[in-house]
Amino acid sequence: MSSVKPLPAKETSSARPSVGRKQKTKARTATPAADLSASSAPASASQGDWRLALAAGIACLTVGVWSYWSTLAHLADTWYRVPDYSHGFLVAPLAVAFLVVKRRTYPQSYPGVGPSSPAIGLPLLALALSMRYLSGRYYFDFLDGWSILPWVAALVALIGGWRLLVWSLPAIGFLWFMVPLPFGWETMASLPLQKIATKLSCYALQLLGQPAFAEGNVILLGEHQLEVAQACSGLRLFISVLAVAYAYVTLVQRSWWEKSLLVLSVVPIAILANATRIVVTGLLYQFTTGEVAHKFSHDFAGLAMIPLAGLMLAAVHVYLSKLFPEEEEFDVAAMVRQSRA
Repeated sequence: MSSVKPLPAKETSSARPSVGRKQKTKARTATPAADLSASSAPASASQGDWRLALAAGIACLTVGVWSYWSTLAHLADTWYRVPDYSHGFLVAPLAVAFLVVKRRTYPQSYPGVGPSSPAIGLPLLALALSMRYLSGRYYFDFLDGWSILPWVAALVALIGGWRLLVWSLPAIGFLWFMVPLPFGWETMASLPLQKIATKLSCYALQLLGQPAFAEGNVILLGEHQLEVAQACSGLRLFISVLAVAYAYVTLVQRSWWEKSLLVLSVVPIAILANATRIVVTGLLYQFTTGEVAHKFSHDFAGLAMIPLAGLMLAAVHVYLSKLFPEEEEFDVAAMVRQSRA
């Protein structure tokens, strides 16, 4: 008698999709957790990098202020004693003002700093230390003051990265004007400026009908003698006008060649302003007392010539603006889209 063996039950097709759905469901539920862990890792890493950069910047700032304390005190004493360098008190506030004016172009959003750039900050810090070493080794006092610039740049790169450094470079470069020029540089540049100022002032006095003759750096004006000394060469006035031109180039949005022409005009403007001071002094000697002329030359002329040079610089700016007016550009496609909307 034959017997029939029951066959094992086959898996139905309905069971397979259920298994597949369960697996897909499990995979889907596991994906958000993985995404959260992956997204939280860079956030925590970037937060740690930001804290590390901030700590390094604060440490560099603290050590730098302690190290540069004697240098800053010496600079402040020079600004107070020497009238030609009294503008040094205004350099740092003006540098901060440059950053405030340019705040719309700030490269980073809140909290205000980007990833640190030690590859840039550490070489700049080494450069500042090398300049200070050479200053103390060979008695180059000006290098000690100029080393503040790479130190500040290193501080910015360590805290905010290279983007923040590029954005703040104009303000950092402006700090150069707070350091007095080396004595050798002043002497070397003052000699040709003295000759130019003497000859130009003598010609101007002759055109005004005055009996002026030049002998070296001395102008013989009737019974008086006007000596164009090194302090009257116009070099320090040139530095002041250059600082004004630097501020213009930094803040004004013009083409690069217009800014270059304005910077090149600093030399003739400084020479004309200095010659104006000498001519006015000579006229005061002729028509007033020597005491009034002496007081004007030593007390008032230095302050009056800087605004005069600033007005000359503004006149050059206006002339360039009239000669090469800015052209407005219109986006025709955007105008058509707006009209259709």
